[in-house]
Amino acid sequence: MADSSFDIVSKVDKMEADNAVNQAKKELDQRYDFKGVGASVEWSGDDLLLKASSEERVTAVLDVLQSKLIKRGISLKSLDAGKPFPSGKEFRIEAKLKNGIEQDVAKKISKIIRDEAPKSIKSQIQGDELRVSSKSRDDLQSTIALLKGKDLDVDLQFVNFR
Repeated sequence: MADSSFDIVSKVDKMEADNAVNQAKKELDQRYDFKGVGASVEWSGDDLLLKASSEERVTAVLDVLQSKLIKRGISLKSLDAGKPFPSGKEFRIEAKLKNGIEQDVAKKISKIIRDEAPKSIKSQIQGDELRVSSKSRDDLQSTIALLKGKDLDVDLQFVNFR
């Protein structure tokens, strides 16, 4: 019998993220407390740029964006927002959506699998994702449960279970 396997990835659906940004823009346009403060959220390449006239307002813009991301099913672990910084007469926050598992995080996940998962489990780092394989599907499912229980600083998805 062939080995069963699954992939561990960390990806953000670009369309859902775009929908969340558009919803946040709509809310910023409609809310009274954002009138006249120059509050905005926009894409700048693959990153997000949040602007407002004061540090408190730009932090509130970030809160609005975070609530919209949660409603669209995007984990806040995927959002990497910086600190507010002044830029001319306005304050800005640069944020980016993390895609892929970084090498050091992949090694950490691989070590957890080696130490705590059933012994028949093998994991391989393949670029920005991990391939986990075993002869037993039950062992693979227990490994998924193990990783879901860990508090890692990345949003993990388990795909291609075969």
